[in-house]
Amino acid sequence: MRKGIGQGLRLGVAAGSVSLWRTSRWRAPAWTLLAEQAYAPQADLDLHGDFAALGQALEQLLPLGEHAAWPMSVVLDDALVRLWQVDMPQGATRPADIEAAAALRFQSLYGDAPGLWQSSRAWDERAPFFCAVPRALLAQLSRVAAERKLALIFIVPQFVRHWNRWQGALKAGAWFGQLQAQTLTLGVVRDGGLRAIRALPVPPGAGHAWLEQTLAREALLQGVPAPMLLQLCGTLPPDWLAPRAEGKVVCSAFAPPGVEGGLSPAALLARSGVQP
Repeated sequence: MRKGIGQGLRLGVAAGSVSLWRTSRWRAPAWTLLAEQAYAPQADLDLHGDFAALGQALEQLLPLGEHAAWPMSVVLDDALVRLWQVDMPQGATRPADIEAAAALRFQSLYGDAPGLWQSSRAWDERAPFFCAVPRALLAQLSRVAAERKLALIFIVPQFVRHWNRWQGALKAGAWFGQLQAQTLTLGVVRDGGLRAIRALPVPPGAGHAWLEQTLAREALLQGVPAPMLLQLCGTLPPDWLAPRAEGKVVCSAFAPPGVEGGLSPAALLARSGVQP
């Protein structure tokens, strides 16, 4: 397929499926679904395997010679990565000090050998956060991209993608949130910086009362005031967005309700951070 000016590929990688889209800056439609492919996920989300099934799915999704020289960006399901905070070591003056503290924190949280993961630092130096992706997963993405002569522009987890897209739109005192596949990922914000990331399961039918109690509990755990405004991305329950009396937590969505209806989980990943 011949590449036009301003065109690229966006790949969403979920735990069990992938979705490929063509994007265009200058021509309509801006987003076109090209193909989706299911694959057998790592058993019980074991992230230490070889991700061979994912590699095979990518080979079917991206035929040889079809998209040579196209740029491709990848958004990963948060369930396939690790996100964690690292407190600045006392007296730390070098990046190596933070990297060492991050490796120790990672091992204490997840019990995994850091060598199996590719980690990178994100956000500001006051409260460094790290994300880590299985090296085996990255190897499959890199292998298929090289064989298809694709240029990988970025590979990011969904939460990072959303945070990078929407952090500038957060109002003073608000927390950030992402709702995807019955998981609420909270970005606890303090003094304009991201203080903690918390991934929480959402019970079926959870309403605004559950959300308000959850925010209060997380605020206590983090030692910060509970927010009165939660700004969210994702497909949100109508009850969360309903008007509230003064003194109650208010929720607002970064995208109008319903614009993502009907998309597969992998497609939602690919379109993360898109302004409708």
